[in-house]
Amino acid sequence: QVQLVESGGGLVQAGGSLRLSCAASGSIFSINAMNWYRQPPGKLREKVAGITSDGSTTDLDSVKGRFTISRDNAKNTVYLQMNSLMPEDTAVYYCSADLKLREQGPVYRYWGQGTQVTVSS
Repeated sequence: QVQLVESGGGLVQAGGSLRLSCAASGSIFSINAMNWYRQPPGKLREKVAGITSDGSTTDLDSVKGRFTISRDNAKNTVYLQMNSLMPEDTAVYYCSADLKLREQGPVYRYWGQGTQVTVSS
């Protein structure tokens, strides 16, 4: 059984920082991309940032220069460092991992349960 467990959300004032973590555990053969998504209240889920197994990253234009995604492959963990937070960053943040359970098997996408980030003005 594979699990993704997120932590690090909370309430912060505008201009503050938070660091989200997401650890994958279980019978995992390999992990390809790991991503962070968010879903603001009443809006659709959007991809915030992604990182491949070799460290290549992509991120949403609105978070460039403020958010940084990184990962620790030895710990199967992805991080999202969020600085200069703004009220419009308020959302439930979800991590996902594209992984294989065995060498010759297919790639599956697993999701975390979500963590609430609230930025007050």
